[in-house]
Amino acid sequence: MKVRQNLYIDRDLSQALHTLAAGTRGNKSRLVNDALRDWLGRKGAKEVDDLLRPRLDRITRELSGTRRDIDVLMESLALFVRYQLMVTAPLPEADAAGRAVGRERFEAFVSQVGRQIAAGRRSLPGNGGAS
Repeated sequence: MKVRQNLYIDRDLSQALHTLAAGTRGNKSRLVNDALRDWLGRKGAKEVDDLLRPRLDRITRELSGTRRDIDVLMESLALFVRYQLMVTAPLPEADAAGRAVGRERFEAFVSQVGRQIAAGRRSLPGNGGAS
């Protein structure tokens, strides 16, 4: 259902509306109706954006900090592994006992990491706990 409205608009807007309606766009009522619907829709979207912007900004800052922390940890791990591989002599093929100890230590390491993560504990000072 359509409702008749009597509106006053500026002369230059009225002329622009008349020119636009004379083209292939349609009649003045439809043009004003569509323009008003779009404007109101954008205003509602802007209010939602204004409400969400502080939260999104905070999340973005937190993600940036997390990304930085991950980069530091990955670089630290890469440097440690490179150093460890450079200073540790490889075991001879015949040293089955040494290889078995290495496997046991690796399994213990992986288990300990799993326990720390599951318990929510961290080994690094300043990150929620120490061991």
